[in-house]
Amino acid sequence: MRLLFLGDMVGRTGRTAVWERLPGLVSDLKLDFVVVNGENAAGGFGITEDIFLETISAGADVVTTGNHVWDQKEAVVFCERHDQFLRPANYPAGTPGRGSNLFFSRNGARVLVANVMGRVFMHPELDDPFKCAEAILEACPLGEQADVVVFDFHAEATSEKQCFGHFVDGRASLVVGTHTHVPTADHQILNGGTGYISDAGMCGDYDSSLGMDKEEPLNRFISKMPKGRFEAASGPATICGVGVEISDRTGLAEKIAPLRLGPRLGETMPEFWS
Repeated sequence: MRLLFLGDMVGRTGRTAVWERLPGLVSDLKLDFVVVNGENAAGGFGITEDIFLETISAGADVVTTGNHVWDQKEAVVFCERHDQFLRPANYPAGTPGRGSNLFFSRNGARVLVANVMGRVFMHPELDDPFKCAEAILEACPLGEQADVVVFDFHAEATSEKQCFGHFVDGRASLVVGTHTHVPTADHQILNGGTGYISDAGMCGDYDSSLGMDKEEPLNRFISKMPKGRFEAASGPATICGVGVEISDRTGLAEKIAPLRLGPRLGETMPEFWS
């Protein structure tokens, strides 16, 4: 099974790049399943229903989120209408929407996707992500109710991300870190067979500060005084993500490699898909 995960879409330039390139990637690479993090897609803060639907139309099977999930207030309403939209699963009981769900891939596999948010240096501080993941895996274990298990672990601290990866190693097909918007070079297959990367990076303009126009963030670091709002950078976007080949027999990762397409960072395509 071929699965592609794309990191946080940031603003118009990020989401447009994904919409333009993803249909071709699905076709050319014969992708069976695609997950896209969309929590920064609307001007860098949250996601609207129209943006969500356009991302699904472009070829995403699931759109995950994170700490900015409710920045666009309409998300509180539309999250209930769409099974393919996930917010962090470790929000308190009674929170609108869902944090995990079971889907069918293009090759017929049952794919469990879960969105979990870390707690170190994160706001709001949600329920224990490790206990949350344990409950999700107990309800839908790999090799039983699910053929593939994917976690989007939305967190700041790499230590928390790595520990989460080891916590579910052998029980998940893939753990992808999101949130920090900078792709890491530690893509690997853990000892138990789980594919892992600390951060997939963002889909956005890298001539920026984490996808935001760099002038206002730079000003705040220097002067400590805001002069205006943060605005999403509008230059050409680089798409960042990770590609994984997953065993149809075990549900565990067999190959993993970064994907980067665009004017910065150097273009990289998983060679096992060429």
